[in-house]
Amino acid sequence: VQLQASGGGLVQTGGSLRLSCETSGGTFHHFHMDWFRQGPGKEREFVSAVSWGGAVTYYADSVKGRFTISRDNAKNTMYLQMNNLKPEDTAVYYCAASTLPTPSRNDFDMTYWGKGTQVTVSS
Repeated sequence: VQLQASGGGLVQTGGSLRLSCETSGGTFHHFHMDWFRQGPGKEREFVSAVSWGGAVTYYADSVKGRFTISRDNAKNTMYLQMNNLKPEDTAVYYCAASTLPTPSRNDFDMTYWGKGTQVTVSS
């Protein structure tokens, strides 16, 4: 299973970006999907998760109300719409897939990881 994250870039404070995570080599609709991020000098942290069918979503408190996670199982792709971006959102964003029965916020529950995409928010 391969995951490919894309959509990162440089944006000013208050701007928006949409990240995508395309998967291949597996049955996408069998995976719960997550976004994690790792800022400069920080540990990797949970951002958001979405269940197999998209009905259940979780968000970190720091992004709630600004970020929206979604998925399109027909396209084997997950998205993260990020609005009202702040400098503290600057990080490498990673997508990950879990095969557990329920979505998880824990990185150690993830089975597959993609390479990250850099998001930089300038002040």
